[in-house]
Amino acid sequence: MARANVVVMGSSNTDMIIQIKKIPRPGETLLGDKFNIAQGGKGANQAVGAARAAKPGTQVTFIAKVGKDVFGDQAIAGFKKDKIQTDYIFRDSKNPSGVALIFVAEDGKNSIGVASGANATLSPGDVKKAAQAIKSADILVLQLETPLETVQAAIEIADQAEVPVILNPAPAQKLPQEILQKVTILTPNEIEAETLTGIAVKNKTTAAQAAKILHDQGVPIVIVTLGAKGAYLSAPALKEMIKPFKVKALDTTAAGDIFNGSLAAALSEGTGLLEAVHFASAAAALSVTKLGAQPSAPRRREINELLKA
Repeated sequence: MARANVVVMGSSNTDMIIQIKKIPRPGETLLGDKFNIAQGGKGANQAVGAARAAKPGTQVTFIAKVGKDVFGDQAIAGFKKDKIQTDYIFRDSKNPSGVALIFVAEDGKNSIGVASGANATLSPGDVKKAAQAIKSADILVLQLETPLETVQAAIEIADQAEVPVILNPAPAQKLPQEILQKVTILTPNEIEAETLTGIAVKNKTTAAQAAKILHDQGVPIVIVTLGAKGAYLSAPALKEMIKPFKVKALDTTAAGDIFNGSLAAALSEGTGLLEAVHFASAAAALSVTKLGAQPSAPRRREINELLKA
């Protein structure tokens, strides 16, 4: 079998995390517990999630933009440690690297504010420089923490090369049909699915209704992630509720990102869709048991152990 090749394009942030009893209300000051700094950003989390979940020999390439600062240096060093290809991580000399400020409450819920910095300057021109990497990919993974025109440029290159595209439509926003009809797999959570379809997603029935609207807009495969309730998979010949793995949640910050990265890793290896979704669900479940975004991404061995258990 040929070497599997996953390309992820998206954001890279440094996360500053305060563990706190509950999320502060507007105007409220609360004393927190521990403070941590960890690497994050949806794109970076997905790249790390894919790299750790993939079989040995899989090449994960990350396309992103960071500042010419210590946060950018640390991010790239972290990617290299996970053996991620960093040739297409561009440096912005005018804007700082992205930063996220995160409160994590005792029940695992979080509140996040992001200063995009260099992420907002990742351009279609940058994407063109990485076109060969996209064309040679087995799968391309995207989210919406970089400009929409840049996301669309990557989708166009993948579409012309017949490379499957996973789009995680987060943060939630409306998307034009010309993007949706060129996406292979769309992976919204409940809020993102409601933003795209107008359906308030609460359960399997409403997830199926939202998925149908997205199918009608040209998306062949929809996976609605429902947090602790599991995930709903809707494909042409497959409609299935994926049961969640029972774990104790410590921090849910990057669960969706780890799901997407692990899903891409499994699919790039030729794993069937249903099996790949189970694999990604196990990875996401493991991620919520640890604090931080990238530090919580599980290794393939851990994922396989949970699947066996």
